[in-house]
Amino acid sequence: MLKKIKNSPRLAEFKARHPNGNAIVIVLGIIMLWRGVWGLLDMYFFPGSPNLSYLVSIALGVLILYLDNFSIENLKR
Repeated sequence: MLKKIKNSPRLAEFKARHPNGNAIVIVLGIIMLWRGVWGLLDMYFFPGSPNLSYLVSIALGVLILYLDNFSIENLKR
């Protein structure tokens, strides 16, 4: 079903006719994904110690970026 929606001519037409609307939809999707991840981390990643959770999250984020050479080339189309 998702494949059918993704390949829909109406969706392609919307993207072509309303690039700003498409950008807003993408931004909203990213925000909702981030909100969900943030909520799960708040609940399960050192739930009794928010400061430790923040510090470990920052350290893991920096480690992941370091291992990827701080590159975002994979995200480009």
